[in-house]
Amino acid sequence: MPSYRVTMIVGPLEMGVRPEDVLPTLTQAIADYTTVEASDIAISAGAPRVTVRFTADDDRAAFLIAEQGIDGTRVSMDPIAWQVTRQVKGRWEPLP
Repeated sequence: MPSYRVTMIVGPLEMGVRPEDVLPTLTQAIADYTTVEASDIAISAGAPRVTVRFTADDDRAAFLIAEQGIDGTRVSMDPIAWQVTRQVKGRWEPLP
């Protein structure tokens, strides 16, 4: 089964929510639909970025799973941007 990952730049947060609180929310929202392989939070260009790696049957399913995960985080923050990538021969390529 192919590996995918969704990477999201964390946007404005609700009062009392920290960037590191977003990662478990996104991870659980994706885990509700598929197997989560890994998750991580990092600072990139001064903004928090969360990444969740997961499995899916195909690109369409991966995009829908990622979209459901992102929607699950909107309760506590607004994402600035997000992207889904697929692992191909050791590299991460954006979905078309």
